[in-house]
Amino acid sequence: MNKRISSNSVLSVATPEPFEPQLFDDPTEAVDCLEALYERNTRFLCEGFEGLGKSGRPLTRFRACYPQVSIETSSFGHVDSRLSFGYVSAPGVYTTTITRPKLFRHYLKEQLGHLMRNHGVGVTVSESSTPIPLHFAFGEGAHVEASAAESIDIPLRDLFDAPDLTTTDDEIANGSYEPGPGEPSPLAPFTAQRIDYSLARLSHYTATSARHFQNFVLFTNYQFYVDEFCAWARQQMAEGGNGYTAFIEPGNITTPAGADRPDADYSLARLPQMPAYHLKKKGHGGITLVNIGVGPSNAKTITDHIAVLRPHVWLMLGHCAGLRNSQRLGDYVLAHAYMREDHVLDDDLPVWIPLPALAEVQVALQDAVAEVTGYKGYDLKQIMRTGTVATIDNRNWELRDQRGPVKRLSQARAIALDMESATIAANGFRFRVPYGTLLCVPDKPLHGELKLPGMASAFYRTQVSQHLKIGILALQKLAAMPPEKLHSRKLRSFYETSFQ
Repeated sequence: MNKRISSNSVLSVATPEPFEPQLFDDPTEAVDCLEALYERNTRFLCEGFEGLGKSGRPLTRFRACYPQVSIETSSFGHVDSRLSFGYVSAPGVYTTTITRPKLFRHYLKEQLGHLMRNHGVGVTVSESSTPIPLHFAFGEGAHVEASAAESIDIPLRDLFDAPDLTTTDDEIANGSYEPGPGEPSPLAPFTAQRIDYSLARLSHYTATSARHFQNFVLFTNYQFYVDEFCAWARQQMAEGGNGYTAFIEPGNITTPAGADRPDADYSLARLPQMPAYHLKKKGHGGITLVNIGVGPSNAKTITDHIAVLRPHVWLMLGHCAGLRNSQRLGDYVLAHAYMREDHVLDDDLPVWIPLPALAEVQVALQDAVAEVTGYKGYDLKQIMRTGTVATIDNRNWELRDQRGPVKRLSQARAIALDMESATIAANGFRFRVPYGTLLCVPDKPLHGELKLPGMASAFYRTQVSQHLKIGILALQKLAAMPPEKLHSRKLRSFYETSFQ
C-alpha cells in the first residue's frame, strides 16, 4: 500500500554542526579526522531515522554530507617521472569525497602520504556538499526493521537523501569528466557515492563483506577451481597459515590460521551469483578468488564493483576453445592481446582502443608456468602459446555460419576463444588495475576435438590443480613487487587522478 501524503509540512533541514576545514601535514592525522567526520555524519542520519521510527511524526528533513579531502598546488614543477600515481600534473585545486574511511584507512594513508611527499603540501579535510544517502549511512551488515519505515507516514525520500544515480557514474575513470568553471579537479577515480553503490553490490553478489577482499584477485569460470582453492586454503590454515591469517567463505564464514575448520558451524543455504573466497593477509596482501560464472556481463559486473577497492592486480584463470590445430588439450594460453567481441563495454571503452600487455604481469605468469610445469626456455613452447585471445558474447557461436567468425579470428591471429578474458582486461585497463590472462585448452571445436565424458573428469582432476597453482604462484610473485613497480604508467591517461 502506498504511503499517504502527510499533512505535516517540512519546516527545516536538520544538519550536524558545521565542520571547520582542517589542514594536515600528517596522513595518519588526516585519515583520523576523516573517520571522525564520517562517523559523526552517518550517526546523525541513523539516529534521525531511529527517532522518526519511534515518533512517526516527522517535522524536519535530515541531511549530512560526505567528508572530502583536498590539496592545492601552485607549481608546474615535475615530480619523479617514474611514478604512475601519487601526484597531480598541474597547478590547481584537487578534491575527492570520502566514504568508509575505516575500510580504506591503509589506502588513504598511502595515497595522501604520496601527495604530501611529492608536492610538499598539506591536505585539507572538510565537509563536502554531496549528501550521504540514508541507504549507505547504515553501513554494511546493518538490519533495518520494515516496521520502522512503515510507521513514518510520508515517503522516506522526503525526509532523507536517496542514492542519486544521475550523478553516480564512471566519467572520471572513463576520462570523460570535465570540471565546470571554477570547480576543483578530481583527486580519485571514484566518488564516495559511486564507491558506496559498489560496496553494497559486492556484498549482494559475493555474499562476503568488502573488508575481506584482498589486493590480489583471481577470476575463474568453473567451480572446479573453487573446490581446489578451498582445499588449498584450508590446508594453509591447518598448517598455521603460512603467512595468511584467515580463510573467508561466502556468508563470511571464517577459518582462522591454526584451525582445521571454520569458527562457526553453518553454511549458506544457497550460493550467491558470484561467490567470493578470501585467503587473507595483513594489509589486504592475500588472495581473493571469485567464481564469475560464464559470460561477459558477469565479468563486467563484478569488475565494475571490485575496482572501487583499488586492488593491485587481477588475473583470469579459465577455460577456452583452442583455435590452432597444433594445440593439445591441456595446453596453456597466455594472452598478449585481446579481440573484443563481447560488446558490454563498447560505450565505456570503444573497441578501437588497444589493450596493452603489461610486462610485469606477463613475466610473472610465464615464470609461474615454468616453475610449476618444469618446462624452461624453448621447451615451454610445448605446453604454452602466447597470442591473441578473442572474447565473444555468444556461447554457441559454433552453431552459426562460421565463415565470418573464423575469418575474423584468423585475421586477428587469435589462438583461443572465451567469454570473459577481454572483458576483464578491458575493465582493468579502464580502471587502472593491472590485468592478465592465463587460460587452459579443454577442447578444439574448430578441429572436432572434444572431450568424451570420462576424459573430461580426468582432465579436470589433473589440469585444474596445476592451473590454479600457477595462478597462485603468479600472484605471489606480483605481491612481492613494490606497488610503484607493479602499477604501470601505460594505464594512465593525459589528465590522471593522483590516487592509484
